[in-house]
Amino acid sequence: MRHVLCFGDSNTFGTDPLVAGGRHPDDMRWTGILQQQLGADWRVIEEGLGGRTAVHDDPIEPIPTKNGATALPIALHSHRPLDVVIIALGTNDLKSMFHATPRVIAAGIGLLAHMVQTYEYGPQCAVPQVILVSPIHVKPGIAASVFAGFEEDAVERSQQLAYWIRQEAQARGCGFVDASRVAEASDADKLHMELPSHRALGTVLAEYITQHYA
Repeated sequence: MRHVLCFGDSNTFGTDPLVAGGRHPDDMRWTGILQQQLGADWRVIEEGLGGRTAVHDDPIEPIPTKNGATALPIALHSHRPLDVVIIALGTNDLKSMFHATPRVIAAGIGLLAHMVQTYEYGPQCAVPQVILVSPIHVKPGIAASVFAGFEEDAVERSQQLAYWIRQEAQARGCGFVDASRVAEASDADKLHMELPSHRALGTVLAEYITQHYA
């Protein structure tokens, strides 16, 4: 059995943009699609948390901690041994309170990759491969949505993330997948994926893992 940890935010959690407070079913989230397509030789571990950032503390949502850099070592220790770690973050770092450029956001995601690559897993555990997933684009109208913290400039900055996250992936020897090439935010809330996008993203990640790490 091989293990892949999916460490992300509300789009990894599976927030349903069409149902207030809703969550997509387990087998229809991108993590569930990934599990189906990788098959019985793999176990997909879902670690999605709404509002999670790469490295920022969010004073509006302090409990549980939304800082990915704080939570990641706990997840690595809890779920070891791991063969692959997928880091799918960056959207919440676009919130205006953090004043973060796309390059800074990508650097934070690169720090998480470094944490995975240098963590002390113990003598019986290999260091897992890392895949950085650049997030889907935030859609116009986000500033008028129910999600406090996003201003309209988040739309343009989200479109610039893939370039910088790809640079981090290349510099750190990580895999890279640009989610925005196959998936998109719902028109309903400008932020979260509907089921067709979950299926597309899960499929692309399964193909990437099979091609590079199977």
